[in-house]
Amino acid sequence: MMHAFDILGDPVRRRILELLADRICSSGDIVEVISAEFGISQPAVSQHLRVLRDSGFATAQPDGRRRLYAVAPERFDEIDAWVQRFRRTWEPKFEALATEVARGKKERRSED
Repeated sequence: MMHAFDILGDPVRRRILELLADRICSSGDIVEVISAEFGISQPAVSQHLRVLRDSGFATAQPDGRRRLYAVAPERFDEIDAWVQRFRRTWEPKFEALATEVARGKKERRSED
């Protein structure tokens, strides 16, 4: 199986997931958007959809003659776990920034 970042490293697949993050889409809707934005053929878009489906990032449900695609959120757990390792590096900096912003607001109010 490909690593999550190998799958998400492709801009076409990232864009497909962005579309699916907002709503369930038919393969035809996805092909229409992706073909217009990236200038690639229907078979190429279908290949990207297959990679997303096979890797667990997207699900496909038959709906008559078409397929409906949706994001499979559980696959993003691997990415979240990886990012968590680094979150402890930047969270204290954001907390310190929030403290400084609050301190600055308090000082401005006391000057008024």
